[in-house]
Amino acid sequence: MSTVSLLFIAVLGIALLLFLVIFVRLQAFIALLIASLFIAVIGGIPPAEIADTIREGMGSTLGYIAIVIGLGAMFGELLQVSGGAEQIASTLVRKFGEVNAQWALGLAGLAIAIPVFFDVGLIICIPLVYSLGRRTGRSLLYYAIPLVAGLAVGHSFIPPTPGPVAVAALLGADLGWVILLGILAGIPALAVGGVLFGKYIGKRIHLDVPAQMEASLAESLAIVSDDPKLGKDAFVQPAKELPSFGMVVTIILIPLVMILFNTALGVVLPEGNPVRNWMSFIGHPFTALTIATLLSFYFLGTLRGYSLSDIQRITTKSFEPVGLIILVTGAGGVFGRVLVTTGVGKALAETLSASNLPVILLAFLIAVAVRVSQGSATVSMVTAAGLIAPVIQTGSYSAPLVGAITIAIAAGATVLSHVNDSGFWLVGRYLGMSEKETLRSWTVMETIVGLVGFGVVFVLSWFL
Repeated sequence: MSTVSLLFIAVLGIALLLFLVIFVRLQAFIALLIASLFIAVIGGIPPAEIADTIREGMGSTLGYIAIVIGLGAMFGELLQVSGGAEQIASTLVRKFGEVNAQWALGLAGLAIAIPVFFDVGLIICIPLVYSLGRRTGRSLLYYAIPLVAGLAVGHSFIPPTPGPVAVAALLGADLGWVILLGILAGIPALAVGGVLFGKYIGKRIHLDVPAQMEASLAESLAIVSDDPKLGKDAFVQPAKELPSFGMVVTIILIPLVMILFNTALGVVLPEGNPVRNWMSFIGHPFTALTIATLLSFYFLGTLRGYSLSDIQRITTKSFEPVGLIILVTGAGGVFGRVLVTTGVGKALAETLSASNLPVILLAFLIAVAVRVSQGSATVSMVTAAGLIAPVIQTGSYSAPLVGAITIAIAAGATVLSHVNDSGFWLVGRYLGMSEKETLRSWTVMETIVGLVGFGVVFVLSWFL
């Protein structure tokens, strides 16, 4: 087939995918499989080989991502149940003080969202926003925007949260580079989209604690601060005993540091070096996350009075929300494999090369288009990664650049959250905002975070 015909097939496949997700309301997993089958048939793959192509695409993707996301889910669930996430948030707010509470909430959100899902992180931390708002008389948005910006950055930019892990798996990116570039892009995004924009929008939209939240807040929270600098009502947290801040942060950092150290040694030491060989094993995401998960079992589980059966029940429950994410990512692997087999991937690579359009910009724009169309960040990331993966495979891109492309896709899937995104309604509900207010605050914040994050990796990509 000609290049034009192959590109037309890709456009038809994406159009079918969006139609099935947006109008038919089909699960993204099924929609991706149907779109893949459609491209396979009209792209000329022999009928007898289509099933094998699907199996290879699914298997090669899930062989990596299922383990990483599964381990991360168990670790995150124990962090939540034990109160570790609450400890991070309350300690940072206490240490930073009221003057720097925006930074405290933003950093807390970022740290918590790495192992814990966005919605859970919001529910855990929102009482701190309520308490600070009531004490200072400021709009809730002054504190809430930095918090949700931090949650958005951790959720989208930094593994082992599922989004960037899924994209990294589809692109074959090194998680060490993804973590490093995610942090480099995420901190400026948090500063601009969270702290600075929070100050701006907090002066223009005044929000008090929603009436429906007051009663439940009074019942479930206890005042614990006696710091004279903050005042009696500076912040609140559950009255239960929480694990120590240092222990919780250490367990979160262990896998990140091990993965980053492995990546660093891979750059400075030659192949075959025994230290590099051992670190490639110890610092592999599988090993690093297994160690962190086992440590969480002991320090956040056993030492806090949980029995082995309790820990098994908690960790088993953690698999419920990640099942669909794993399947959707696997279907994204099928989508990418079909594109390669039909020749669409090669056509995309040739067209991109002829246009002189940077692949990182194309990846970002595809993710933005899908995000705006159907709302789900996960589907946006997987779809964009599925389309870009064949281009990466047929080109010659350095490991750092592939990591930057991963973050560019995550940034594109963050911008312009609106009424077709569940996060839009979740944040609006907890802050008692109208749709217009949510668009002016949450949607703008998400867009700033995505644009700043992309801007950072786009600039860095010229040196990678």
